Amino acid sequence: MKLNNIKILAISILSIFALASCSDDDNNVPPMASIDFSGSYMQKDQMGRPAVNTVFVNSDMKDAFNVTIPSEQGANFAAMFETNLKALSPAYANAEDTNALGLDAATFASVLATDVLTVSLDGTTTFYDGTNVLTGRALADDVITVELLLIFGGEDFSENPTLSDDHVDANDKDFLSSFPYLASPW
Repeated sequence: MKLNNIKILAISILSIFALASCSDDDNNVPPMASIDFSGSYMQKDQMGRPAVNTVFVNSDMKDAFNVTIPSEQGANFAAMFETNLKALSPAYANAEDTNALGLDAATFASVLATDVLTVSLDGTTTFYDGTNVLTGRALADDVITVELLLIFGGEDFSENPTLSDDHVDANDKDFLSSFPYLASPW
């Protein structure tokens, strides 16, 4: 099962590159051999979990966070995330307070500080569907509301209801039923 998922992912990625490089205007597309890939490149932003680093990383540390590889982010930034989480959310006022995942502030901060999107290879893929949490992300998932619920909602998502929803319940346009799934620009 996992090997099939990897094959599907590889084929999808190759298809995206093939589609992205297709053009009916051969006069304006430089040959790959003429593109200069020399030099130093640096990642400028990380958004595995949208809005998380925007909120929890101090302004003076944004660049450092964005260029830190995810395997080192927890060790380098979890304390800052915990401090900011406790300052922001009354749901973590006491040391024993946990969120709906059963995570206290320190544990949840360490999860947030590693900016990767976790994906379940053998179960439901969703940011949150009422049962599964942080097992991936589907296009229709309300990522910001889920993040607000985990930050402000307390143990059962009932604490701080005015802070636990972005009140954006739908996209302006419906997703397509076939690839590329995203609605055309309006």
